Amino acid sequence: MMEETDKKTHCQSFVEYTIRRCSQDNGLAARLRRADNPTTEYQSWEHLGAFGINLERKHQRIPFVIIAASIAKTKSEQNGNMTLGSAIANCYKDGNQSQPANARLRRLLACNDLFELTGVLRPMLSLIASRSAGALDYIRLLQQLQRFCFDEQRTRTKTQWAQEFYATKPTLEAEVTA
Repeated sequence: MMEETDKKTHCQSFVEYTIRRCSQDNGLAARLRRADNPTTEYQSWEHLGAFGINLERKHQRIPFVIIAASIAKTKSEQNGNMTLGSAIANCYKDGNQSQPANARLRRLLACNDLFELTGVLRPMLSLIASRSAGALDYIRLLQQLQRFCFDEQRTRTKTQWAQEFYATKPTLEAEVTA
């Protein structure tokens, strides 16, 4: 198993590489956007394979597919600093006090494996891209998705998402309108 620093380096390299390649190659960006769909995911395999991702191991491949598709859809120019939990809260005017935001978080925390999480996360990332003001920290999210594959790390990852969500203060706009 890779050391935590190796994972960070690998995740960071992948995110930076994907952002750079998407900005230079519109065809690749289009293929990665289509990778968000399980039936057209194979269109990302050339990109993942070139980066050394083992395509035969679904639990290793899926986190990279999700992140690459999200980067391509949002046309990210750099890695952001917003965590998943805070991004969910920031999608709603009332932040973490919003019923829809709480429902989305609870659904995310109810996931028991990577494949269930993928089904919940894909539309959530689209929502975040359309409503949230900041950019996601794709490196952190990729690390969390990789850890989610392991039973002993799943609870830690869920706890991090909950902490990020509940620690989010309402945005200035929400405070002014309240």
